[in-house]
Order: sequence, then structure tokens, then C-alpha cells
Amino acid sequence: MTTPPLGDTAVLTGRSLRHILRSPDTIITTAVTPVAIMALFVFVFGGAIDTGSYTYIDYMLPGILLITIASGIAYTAYRLFMDLQGGIFERFQSMPIARSTTQWGHVLTSLVANTVSLALVVGVAFIFGFRSGASALEWLAVAGILLLFTLALTWLAVIAGLSAKTVDGASAFSYPLIFLPFISSAFVPTDSMPAAVAWFAENQPVTPIVDTIRSLFAQQPVGTDIWGTLAWCVGILVVAYFLALAAYRRRIAG
Repeated sequence: MTTPPLGDTAVLTGRSLRHILRSPDTIITTAVTPVAIMALFVFVFGGAIDTGSYTYIDYMLPGILLITIASGIAYTAYRLFMDLQGGIFERFQSMPIARSTTQWGHVLTSLVANTVSLALVVGVAFIFGFRSGASALEWLAVAGILLLFTLALTWLAVIAGLSAKTVDGASAFSYPLIFLPFISSAFVPTDSMPAAVAWFAENQPVTPIVDTIRSLFAQQPVGTDIWGTLAWCVGILVVAYFLALAAYRRRIAG
């Protein structure tokens, strides 16, 4: 007889959070790379990039927030891989708990850790000159989009953590995700790119998400970008979730 899944998930989430509290450098490290990129672009390249009515820090912050998330989920894959290597999953299988809770504990921990990292990056952005007249409702909309994006990418991280053969491989999957915002509207307008690159930038997930967040910060209409944002985030989430379940079954069966 298994115990209630919500209770099991809460216990395992608390376990993962305690690991982070004992090693807070993981959250700091997650925030360092995006902050360094933000400083480089704002203070070195920003003056040479035409972003119309936006100051450059206001224009590029949404992309930096997505890079923060992509950096943070690498630790989810790493922690999951280390649990597998340490045999903790085998121990959980012998206990009367729902199997899905072992994954959800890591997923919820990722949401908490990435929220803290995002808050740190936004705080530094204000120091660098970021300003927004967005209302509380618009800030909540931004937070909701970022959490949905984090949830979707975290399930990708679960797949990587369950499928990797080495600890380096568990976290290396995040590198393309960190690079993706650079080929989007995150740092320069897409109309300044060569035609083939612009087509890719306008038809990949990051661009509508970045454009939606930027519009919310600037109190401008989000237009159809919000639908592209929701479609990409929900689509990635659903596909990654079921692939993660399949990867878990294969790993446990093996």
C-alpha cells in the first residue's frame, strides 16, 4: 500500500531543497553567468545596438532571464543523475511511495531554485538601470510565463538526468538551450539578421517568449506572441513529461 503522493512529493522536495541550502553556491553559480552576459552586453555592446525606443537593458533582460533558467536546470539533471548513481532510486522502489514522486521532488526543487536565481538576476538588472512601469498583474503574468518555461525545461532536464551515462553528460544538454536565446530577438531585432537566420529566430520558442515578456514589462500589447509563448511552453512540457516517464521506466527496468 502506497502513501499519499502529495505527502511523498513534499518530503522528497524538502530533501532536495535541504541539499541546495547546504550548498547555496549552486544558485549563485546559476546567476553568475547570466549576470556576466548582461554586464558584457549592456556596458560593452549595448551602445552599438539599435533597439528603437527601448534602453538596451530593458530590451535584453527577458533573454537573460531565459538564459538563467537554462543554466539552472542543468543542476536538476545533475542531482537526478547523482541520485541514480547513489542507488537512492532503488531504495525508494522498496518503499511504499508513488514512483512519480521521485521525479516531482526534483522538479519542484528546480522551480524554487530557479525562482531565487531569477530574483537575483532581476535585482542586478535594476542596479544596471532596468526600469519597468508594469503593473502588479503584468509582473504576475511575467512570473507565470517564466515558471511555465522553467517547468517545461525542467522535464527536459529529467530526461537528461535519467538517460545520461556520465555526470558531464547529465548537465551538458543545457548548453544548446543557453545558446538558443542568442539566435532570437533576445539581444538584437530579428530584422537585422540575414534572411535564413531571421527565419530560424522567428520560428523557434525563445522569440515569442522574449517578445511577450518585453511587451509586458513595457506595458505594451502582447498581440499574438502570447499564444506562441503558451503553445511552445505547453507543447514542450507535455512532450517532455511523457518522454521523462518513459525514460524513468526504461532506467528502472534496466
